Amino acid sequence: MVTHPFHPLQGRELVVLFERHTRRGLWFVCEVDGQRRATLRQEWTDRGVPAAEQRLAVDGLAALREVTDAVLGRRSGTTQAGE
Repeated sequence: MVTHPFHPLQGRELVVLFERHTRRGLWFVCEVDGQRRATLRQEWTDRGVPAAEQRLAVDGLAALREVTDAVLGRRSGTTQAGE
């Protein structure tokens, strides 16, 4: 079953034709309506880690802001002129 909340086939049960192992992970090649194939990452299915309901988590965005500020030489809580 496709579980990724933003995938067009979300909620559909598909037949897995075969698996493909790559350096980027496990992929399933599935049959859609007996006419075409779709390749899905394991994480986008019920065979992977459940997908988050939000596209980006707040904690992840906060961590990204910290890294960006550090790279640009800014301190938390302060702004530079023109921001």
